[in-house]
Amino acid sequence: MKILVVEDEEKAAEYLRQGLTESGYTVEIALNGTDGLHAAANGDHDLVILDVNLPGIDGFAVLSALRTSKQTPVLMLTARGKTDDKLRGFDLGADDYLAKPFEFPELLARVRALLKRGQPVAADSSLKFGDLEIDPVRHRATRQGQRIDLTAKEFALLTLLAQKAGEVLSRTQIASLVWDIHFDSDSNVVEVAIRRLRAKVDDPFTQKLIHTVRGVGYVREHRQSAQ
Repeated sequence: MKILVVEDEEKAAEYLRQGLTESGYTVEIALNGTDGLHAAANGDHDLVILDVNLPGIDGFAVLSALRTSKQTPVLMLTARGKTDDKLRGFDLGADDYLAKPFEFPELLARVRALLKRGQPVAADSSLKFGDLEIDPVRHRATRQGQRIDLTAKEFALLTLLAQKAGEVLSRTQIASLVWDIHFDSDSNVVEVAIRRLRAKVDDPFTQKLIHTVRGVGYVREHRQSAQ
């Protein structure tokens, strides 16, 4: 597995390189946002560990630009630990968020969790719902044979809805299961994610699969039109 670390503090970058290398990963280092974006966009990395406070182009801008072309898993690593910063990162397509200072074993556990999705799973694990098919092995979703490009969080959200088909999921449940965060009633991170997912999974098709249950949450089921 190849990991790109985008970190402007050389000592911190070297610390991550050493620890990840000793854990069996191949590590590439970029010391600023411009180089990091170039490496991430043109490389074949399995994971990007991305600092937010970078000189020039900050981590949020790097992530936003990267998501226009690639869905490589991204772990945000930063001194910014506020909920608003985490939600902004998730909204832009981050897959996980770890605030500094941190213990290396925790970072390693998060790295392994993010990379696990690329490991083989049972051949019969594909989820099918009408003309929608979700393939966890390839991390791919299709409708009517058309591939749907999803970020890691969008894929996780769609998979959750598929696994719980017919069951209404509250915003609190979704935030906890997909983002591993406590739901903030003032946050619209779930609504934004649902809206983006619908734009890809439902809008191009006649039959709508993702529906709102007013005041409760969201459910995936067959209907002819969305609420």
